[in-house]
Amino acid sequence: MADPATRPDRSKPGGKLTRRQALGLGSVFALGWGLAGTAIWWRRREHGQRADVFIGKATSYEADLVSLVAAGLKEVGVARREIQGKRVLLKPNLVETAVGQAHINTHPAVVVAAAEVFRRLDAAEVFVAEAQGHRRDSWLVLDESGMGQALAEAGLRFVDLNHDDVEPVPNRGSWTNLKQLYLPKTLRSADIIVSMPKLKTHHWAGVTCAMKNLFGVMPGIVYGWPKNVLHWSGIPNSILDINATVRPTLAIVDGIVGMDGDGPIMGNPKRVGAVVIGKNLTAVDATCVRLMDLNPSGVAYLAQASGRLGPLYERNIKQLGEPIADLRTPFEVLDLPHLSSVCRL
Repeated sequence: MADPATRPDRSKPGGKLTRRQALGLGSVFALGWGLAGTAIWWRRREHGQRADVFIGKATSYEADLVSLVAAGLKEVGVARREIQGKRVLLKPNLVETAVGQAHINTHPAVVVAAAEVFRRLDAAEVFVAEAQGHRRDSWLVLDESGMGQALAEAGLRFVDLNHDDVEPVPNRGSWTNLKQLYLPKTLRSADIIVSMPKLKTHHWAGVTCAMKNLFGVMPGIVYGWPKNVLHWSGIPNSILDINATVRPTLAIVDGIVGMDGDGPIMGNPKRVGAVVIGKNLTAVDATCVRLMDLNPSGVAYLAQASGRLGPLYERNIKQLGEPIADLRTPFEVLDLPHLSSVCRL
């Protein structure tokens, strides 16, 4: 047997590795390659996809929101020639109302400011449309939310999409089993569709923002209240199908005061002080989720949209305006098993 003093020291460089050491290093390399592989996979899936997203700071609804929205649209490349002579549909979130609970719905000041900007860009018409998912009386929702008075003062027409004439169109997404979607004719006649959500958590989807907001273009006379057909088909998959079929033009997100906890109706007000603007709704929502200090890839509909409807990976989203870090505000999500991945950053 060799003298221990003359045996090679396998703990030093140049010595042979023991099986345990080899397995240990193998695990380290595997972990490293796994993490690197995940990053590479995301980049490959989103190959060639890029999007600009603007974050503007607004400490209150009394701020100069017209200038802020105008600056954001300019930053993301919206030119007058794209708006001039077009019919612009603004789609706010008016899901429900409760006295003194202004954090539930898109604030009227943001909608009116956006309308003024599009008018200054020579839009042929700017109007507001919604198919709220809970209360059947759209006019009651308008009155109780304060939106009705604001629209009247601004001379903006409102269209109730819940009771609009509809027409069937092929489902361009096919994430659900729905072969076609019934869309309001008013929506179909608009040249530009702007999703204007409130920044909120959601007890089923995790987060509701620009993409989920398009549930509110689906007519209740077809899909029920609260859009039961779409819930039965799966909320994430329905979100994807609607976005792939409707193909919205822009998103302007009211994140001045959002909602966390038991959203989209029963949560708590959360002040962020941000307005988020972009042409690609997947990139906008991913940015908003990062503002909420949550995990975009843990939101089921965003993970599936990545590489198909837009970029999710941070390197593929050009951040304009305020840095995310300056306005990042931790949002609480309900402690439910299906939402656990949303919280992991």
